[in-house]
Amino acid sequence: MTQQRVQLALNVNDIEKAIDYYSKLFGVEVNKRKPGYANFAINEPPLKLVLFENPDADERLNHLGVEVFQQKDVADATNRFVEAGIADEQEIAQTCCYATQDKIWSIDPQGMRWEWYTVLEDAETFFGEEAQEDAKGKESASVMGCC
Repeated sequence: MTQQRVQLALNVNDIEKAIDYYSKLFGVEVNKRKPGYANFAINEPPLKLVLFENPDADERLNHLGVEVFQQKDVADATNRFVEAGIADEQEIAQTCCYATQDKIWSIDPQGMRWEWYTVLEDAETFFGEEAQEDAKGKESASVMGCC
């Protein structure tokens, strides 16, 4: 079986307080820290915890996902989602959450967004350069729910 872990993306009021709390809760240091964004790569239990500083969010839960470590696993999930009629948006080599990723999105019957993704490489911007320009003056990335 290939390695994977569930991802939980949360909207938080204060990123510093949230980092402090979750570091203590899971006994780990933050994996990636950028303005208004942090993630933890937790081995036990296998969890990718993503925090978005978004004090105006209507919901604490931003979205859910599964992080896999091979592009083939994203392709397999994409095929499975398409065949099952649950595929939403596919993103190939797109930059989001300070990483270039391949992913497939699905939306459950009550509107919860799920992503199945792999990180290809780290990036210096939240979005790619083109998307960064498009995002100016729009909702924050944390509201958009990219990871």
